[in-house]
Amino acid sequence: MIRRKEDHIRFDKQIAGGPGLIHATQLLNEGEFHDKGRLFNIVRLGPGEAVGRHQHVGDMEVYHILKGQCRYDDNGTEVMLQAGDTAVCPDGEWHAVHNDGPGDMEMVCLILFTK
Repeated sequence: MIRRKEDHIRFDKQIAGGPGLIHATQLLNEGEFHDKGRLFNIVRLGPGEAVGRHQHVGDMEVYHILKGQCRYDDNGTEVMLQAGDTAVCPDGEWHAVHNDGPGDMEMVCLILFTK
């Protein structure tokens, strides 16, 4: 299967009460995960935009930072991430990400089922 750039689904959405919107491009669509996961997106956050704090139950999420920097909440401990860094939120844990930088931040997001 090949999906051309112009065929990707794009959307803007507020996530977990975070300020602003995420600007997402779906790399895989619903039904293409073979029951192994539910999300594989590239997400852009503008300055001040965030994914609010939330818990993963029955799945895990990986963020890989492609561009920019962000403040990452890892179960209540905040750390700065920059391009090239990867954060993993295992099943049962909490996380959030906030773009504190002056420019856009982009990341790959992947959610896989754990059960």
